[in-house]
Amino acid sequence: MSYILVIDQGTTSTRAILFDEDFKPVSTSQKEFHQHYPKSGWVEHHPQDIWETTLATCHDILQKHKHAQILSLGITNQRETTLIWNRHTSQPIYNAIVWQDRRTSEYCADLKNRGLEPKITQKTGLLLDPYFSATKIRWLLENVDGAREKAKVGDLLFGTVDTFLIWKLTNGKKHVTDITNASRTLLYNIVEEKWDQELLDLFEIPVSMLPEVQDCNSEFGDTEGQHFGIKLPIRGVAGDQQAATVGQACFKPGMLKATYGTGCFALLNTGKTLVPSKNRLLTTISYKINGETSYALEGSIFIAGAVVQWLRDGLKIILNAGDTQTLAERADPQQDIIMVPAFTGMGAPYWDSECRGAIFGITRNTGPEEFAKAALNSVAFQTVDLWEAMFMDYPGLTNVVLRADGGMTESDFTMQRVADFLNTSVEVPQVPETTALGAAYLAGFQSGLFSSLEEIGNKWSCAKSFKPTMDVSERRKGLSSWKKAVASTLSRPA
Repeated sequence: MSYILVIDQGTTSTRAILFDEDFKPVSTSQKEFHQHYPKSGWVEHHPQDIWETTLATCHDILQKHKHAQILSLGITNQRETTLIWNRHTSQPIYNAIVWQDRRTSEYCADLKNRGLEPKITQKTGLLLDPYFSATKIRWLLENVDGAREKAKVGDLLFGTVDTFLIWKLTNGKKHVTDITNASRTLLYNIVEEKWDQELLDLFEIPVSMLPEVQDCNSEFGDTEGQHFGIKLPIRGVAGDQQAATVGQACFKPGMLKATYGTGCFALLNTGKTLVPSKNRLLTTISYKINGETSYALEGSIFIAGAVVQWLRDGLKIILNAGDTQTLAERADPQQDIIMVPAFTGMGAPYWDSECRGAIFGITRNTGPEEFAKAALNSVAFQTVDLWEAMFMDYPGLTNVVLRADGGMTESDFTMQRVADFLNTSVEVPQVPETTALGAAYLAGFQSGLFSSLEEIGNKWSCAKSFKPTMDVSERRKGLSSWKKAVASTLSRPA
């Protein structure tokens, strides 16, 4: 039997997963690493932690399966997180600046005030927000001693996490990325499918720093033997949310997936049609396979599973995530508690980095049960915000089923609330590791295990389905309360 090894490099941990030729996960290794918060709103990772946990998890898998015939390697990664390193020494010049980092908020606001956002959005499909890579690159060049001078003479390279790992795994032979990661930088023109010189000039970034952009299924180089004892061809790469879209087999226009992890990221496939958003969603590249580009509308929620972590680590009213559902089921149905978890601002469709979280409707009888229910409801309410914006941008959608994945799908209560407030069916797949599965599919496609996307689609199967059961009046009341709470929380009118 042949196998595909996948590196799933995430925001809080790195995993290696081995898939068999039927694309069932047979072995997993996971290692967490530290998050660094040097200032309020700043989030960083040590590049060495990313690299060492990648090696360690892969070694774990290879030790357990010494005689496995591994066809190829796939990589999926936290998107937008930014690294710069020296071309000659491979040493990073600073920590990785994580996608959640908000240090460039003022710079983004200045560019908006200069009226530059519409042109940037037209080219990239993105909004002017610290979330994306370009302003992080500029910050590094401006604030690390000697960085700008070294960049000008070609000594520095930029990469998202996929590019950094490929560089390290190939011992500097390959400075490449895939089109989905490139499309999240604010530097890639998704219409012309190339790095945009006008944007590079705006952000003062030399083109020599940028990696070569390839299809998601492609030859990205071979790992050097010293790392794993064998050479493995890297044949599938995609940013985590696009990889999940492939893993969920959302290949037809109108198909929708949402990944519920630390945040929530929903992608609606729009096929070959690039749909500019009028409702502050992102227009992005869903995947490019065998030269065929597919686009998507994306909505990003910053806080989903993180609200449960706050109940555990901040309020300390639960010991583990599973306790949240038990508490929520015991909540007083007469209390209308609304939690707006804007811990780091609000994502789509509001994009308000300055607002902060709030809780409405507290009474003397409000306790842990009501807080738990409000926290899980907030995930459903935020999904509705994305859903409504997508329907306005892409009219004519009918009978849409949401394919959900990620850690929060283990909570039946949460998935039922999503189904109830969306008023549509929610399906959870048989293989929950859809992000890694998508990277495995891409590597498998390039390795000759598939000849079409339809073959991948035929492998998808449903494990759990949730259908709406909520009374119409209760649904309307809940959504009305949510919209009033958000309006009171935003730092500026929606």
